[in-house]
Formats: sequence, structure tokens, C-alpha cells
Amino acid sequence: MRRRMVMSMLAGATLLASALFGTGAAAAGAADIPAEFGTDWHDPVAAAPPVDRPHTRSCQVTLADAQFRDFTPYRGTYTPPQSCGDHWSKVVLRLDGKVKGRQYDRLGYLHVGGVEILRTSTPEPSPDGIEWHVEKDVTRYSDTFRGARDVEMLIGNVVDDTYTGVIDVHVTLTFYAGRPAQRTPDRVLTLADTPDGTTLTTPRNSERIVAEVYATGSGGGCEEFWYLTVADPASYSCKADHGPYREVQIKVDGRLAGIAAPYPNVWTGGWSNPFLWYVVPAPHAFDVRPIEYDLTPFAGLLDDGRPHRVEVSVVGVPAGQTGWSTPVNVLVWQDAHRARVTGGLTGDRASDIADSSTYTPGPENRVHTEAGHRLTVSGYLDTSHGRVTTTVTRTLAATSVHRWTDGENTDGLDATWTDDEKVTVGGHGPARTTHTHRTFTMNGATTLDADNRLRTVLTLGDRAGVAELRDGRRTAWSRLDDTYRGDAAYTVNVPRDQRHAVGTSTERYRRYGSDGCYDRSLTSVQGVLTQDRDGC
Repeated sequence: MRRRMVMSMLAGATLLASALFGTGAAAAGAADIPAEFGTDWHDPVAAAPPVDRPHTRSCQVTLADAQFRDFTPYRGTYTPPQSCGDHWSKVVLRLDGKVKGRQYDRLGYLHVGGVEILRTSTPEPSPDGIEWHVEKDVTRYSDTFRGARDVEMLIGNVVDDTYTGVIDVHVTLTFYAGRPAQRTPDRVLTLADTPDGTTLTTPRNSERIVAEVYATGSGGGCEEFWYLTVADPASYSCKADHGPYREVQIKVDGRLAGIAAPYPNVWTGGWSNPFLWYVVPAPHAFDVRPIEYDLTPFAGLLDDGRPHRVEVSVVGVPAGQTGWSTPVNVLVWQDAHRARVTGGLTGDRASDIADSSTYTPGPENRVHTEAGHRLTVSGYLDTSHGRVTTTVTRTLAATSVHRWTDGENTDGLDATWTDDEKVTVGGHGPARTTHTHRTFTMNGATTLDADNRLRTVLTLGDRAGVAELRDGRRTAWSRLDDTYRGDAAYTVNVPRDQRHAVGTSTERYRRYGSDGCYDRSLTSVQGVLTQDRDGC
């Protein structure tokens, strides 16, 4: 698939329209649907809900005005707002972007005071230019926003005689006065680079510690499509020593502290067919979701006031090969009534990683992979409100069937990843348990026939169930089901006006539970939005 992905990116360099998130749009009737894609199409729309904004006084601060032509970062300064206090009920980031001409999709980041508050990718432009925007709730980083900070942003780009698109962005923060609905972290920390690796020094009264990792396989190489890699002796263009299993691990002083399944991000040139993403981009394409690790069991060790080595790695990446970015933020909640909290790590038990790939050659080659891992860590803290114990258990499983023909003219995958996490906190009062079960799915195939007609059929799933319990009784719950389906075809290696592209893309985002319901469905056909329906 790698050869065709590069080919399709070159052929489809003038692609997406403006990105519009979380607002309704008029759907076209059947008479408005063209027989094939033209030179214009509906602005991209995502089914995910918009950021809910409170009806309070607000203040806006500009973080960046930048044009990206190369790999030179934008650098500026941030000053807190003066008229909304220093505690906010909500902080919302908004990125407005525009680009025209010819350009690839590009990956980018935004740092404030070294804290990564956004990881993003971009749409590919039309010749006349596109505009898009991204919104994100960044209230959790309020500690960072209370002081003056350096700002760094980069969307790495290449501009030359062929790829002419300069990426122009404007980024703001809007602050809403008031108290947040939930307590935000007291400190937001980053790792320090030292000769011995990356280290973390936490306040001595830290009573809850959560690390978040913006883990992404980089664009342009095989690790962007890590789920398709195979081990020898399979005859496929993307190789890895042990096949497609990837796991993002975090270690504290060399001890395994957390494991997670990475989300299989798909950018706007993905799966050989950018016609899939014109109107309905893949989930999380423009707002990458970080992996979270509850490191509270290690707080008794981390609270000694000394730097501790904290390292993130991706299991399965071939030795010496780059291709993953794993920036880390550490969120800390402090004991307000004690200057120093003591404790200890009471248990850390990990199973061996089970990772088996079976290769079956034939007219249709096949690799069947089964993998999994389990980790349990426990610790305690003696806080101002008594001894508190925390146990975190995380169980990962992955299964996939990858099939392809010689020459990779047919290339398909059916994969499921599960990430099950249970966090139990005990002390004075009832034990509290939060159980989160995540499931990611990818099922699709790309075919290239004798007439150079390329077709991609793909379904992506992002599902999660969360239950909160006290002494075993459920007190709150939620369910998420975000499903994308696409089917698009076009003729390759011909001028744009001879591609005769057709495609249908749909997304349904459903979230429901004890706090209400949200349900939105989108459908586009040949670049025309034919359905935009709310279901709640």
C-alpha cells in the first residue's frame, strides 16, 4: 500500500475544502448530486460535538499568527487576559487556517510554555484555496495560562515550484470567567531533557498524577501505516521485525508504569484515496487525542523532591527506525492542606507481551496477528485526608488480518484493538472505581484494477464505555460510538479532469449516558452533503 499511498498523494495534491466543525449545514437534495466529483465540493464537516461554551464574560488572546513555508517554527509570547480573572470556567482554543495551491497534508503542534496543547494535521488545498478551523477545550491547561509564556508552533511544510501551498494560521484562546465544573490540575509539567534521559520533578504534595502522550506515527513513512507492517518472510513493502503490533509504554525510573493502545489515526491523504475525506474527514484528523496514564500509584516515589527518569517508547517499531512522536505533559493535583505527602509503590505486575503473527502465502497473501498485554500497578499516599490507595489495571488486546495480492493491487485489513482500564481509589469512605473500555476498529481494502481504477472501501470505529462506581454500585456512565464509512473510486495516472471520481462518506457520532445524549449523522455523495441529522 505504501507505493500507492505516495502515488495518490502526488496525484491528489489539490484536495480538501474548508473544515467546519460542530455546526449544522444545509443538506442537498437528490437533484443536486452530480454524477461525479467536480472542481468544488461542500466544506468538510465533522459529526463530533462542538465545544460547549458557558454564558459568562469572556476574554480572547491571540496565540499565533503564522505562515508556514518550511520547518521553521513560529515563536511568540503569551500574556494572560487582564479582564477575566485567573480562574476560568472554560478555556477554548480555536485555530483558523487557510491554504491554496498544491500541498500535502502536514502534521503540526502548538506549545505554550513547553506544554503541548494541540497536535494537528491539515487538509490538502484546492487551487483557489480553502479555509478550515479547529476548536478544542483546553481548560485542563489553566495552570499554564496563568503566567506569561513562550509560544512555539510548527506545521512543517515544503514550498517550491510544485508544492505552492503556504499554510496560514491564526490561533486564539477564549477565556470564560467563573469556576470550572471539575477541579483542574494545580500544575501542568513537562519533562526535562538531561544527559541521562528525560526526567520529571513533581511537587512534594502531589496526590494525583496523570501523564498524557500525544502519540502519532509520522507522515510519509511506514510507521504512519503501522497497522499494515509485516515481518519477514512476508513479501510486503512495509516491514517491521515483529509485525503490526504497537503499544505505547511509559516508564518511571525504568519500571513499567503504563501501557496503552495507540489510536490508528488516518490523515487526509490516507488509504490511497483522498476522495474519502473531502467532506467528512477521519475522526481526530485535525485534533489528535492524547493517551492518558494514571501515574498516581507512583506518586509516593515521585514526591521525594528529586528528578525521576520518565521515558515513553513505542513497542514494535524496528530498531533504529524513527517515525513516532510522543510528547508528554504531566498533570498534577496537589494536597491543599499538606506541604509534603509520603507513600509508596506496593505492586507492579506485568504479563509478558503476547505477539504472534502467522503468514500464509498464496494468490492472496495473509498475515493473521494476535497480541496483548496486561499491567497492574498499586500504591498509597498518606494525605491530609488519610491514607489513599490507588490501583490501576490496564489490559490491551489486538487482532488483525492483513491480506494482499502480489504487487499490492489488492490490499486490505480487518483489525480491532481494545484498551481496558480500571482505576480504583480507596481510603476513608466508599471505594471509587472508574472503568473505561476503549475499542478501535479498522476494516477496509484498496483495489487497483487493470484499467487503473482505484477503489477504497473503509470503515473506522472509535468506541468507549465509561462507568463510575462507589462500592460497586454504578453512579455515572457514558457510551461513545463514532463510526466513519467511506467508499470512493477514481482513475489514477491521468489528468485531474479525467479521474471521474465518485464517493460516498458517512459519519455517525453518538454519545449518551447519565449526563444526556448527543447524536449526529452526516452523509456526503460526490462532495455534496446529503444528510446532516441530529438524533437526540
